[in-house]
Amino acid sequence: MITIDEAKGLVTVDGPNGPQSHPMASPEAFKLVSDAWIRCGWDAKYVYSFSWMGRPIIQLPDDMVRIQEVLYAVKPDVIVETGVAHGGSLIFYASLFKAMGKGRVIGVDIEIRPHNRAAIEAHEMMPLITLIEGGSTDAATVEQVKALIKPGETVLVLLDSNHLKDHVRGELEAYGPLVTKGSYMLVADGVMAQVAGGPRTGDDWSWNNPLSAIDEYVAAHPEFVVEEPAFPFNEGMVTERVTYWPRGFLKRV
Repeated sequence: MITIDEAKGLVTVDGPNGPQSHPMASPEAFKLVSDAWIRCGWDAKYVYSFSWMGRPIIQLPDDMVRIQEVLYAVKPDVIVETGVAHGGSLIFYASLFKAMGKGRVIGVDIEIRPHNRAAIEAHEMMPLITLIEGGSTDAATVEQVKALIKPGETVLVLLDSNHLKDHVRGELEAYGPLVTKGSYMLVADGVMAQVAGGPRTGDDWSWNNPLSAIDEYVAAHPEFVVEEPAFPFNEGMVTERVTYWPRGFLKRV
């Protein structure tokens, strides 16, 4: 349990050795409050309240800004994203590519619902988007994706479909080889482990989540490391992001 005392500027947490207090300006206090905020936001469905250029985008704004930083640093030629939903994230990445003057997006989903497909295909960013409907780990689907990538292109992958361990592990194996050295494979929703026990969670989320798949994959694939990109701008004392994607940045080295 944590206690926030704004008058004293302290955040206090009950630990095994008794209460410990941290100044609000400290990284320790920020982490404690952020973790509570993540759980509160999950319970309140906060992540479902945003859109990008007219399409719902089920992402925290903090994660969207972080992705923007990475995309601008890497400047990939191609993003492959598994999980399309309403298409907001595809539109987001495509708009960043439009601003940068390069890049395109491949979106993969086992089912692209007709109303979502129609909205995406009617969007002004559609010329930079290719949609593939099929299971993300199916060999035929992966081959379709590979066929759209030209030799020498820089590729970044985002995994945001089925978030259960075995499926994420399968996606990591399928799409890891496409990632260019120095680029990233981003794995969404490791937050499942953090919010386990809350509303809309499964009984097994404490282990059946993307973090378990990441740990296994990185242990078997030394060409990838879990590496949070450096802050390009940080004048404060914050050392960690508020994120739904903990340990979600896998860099190919």
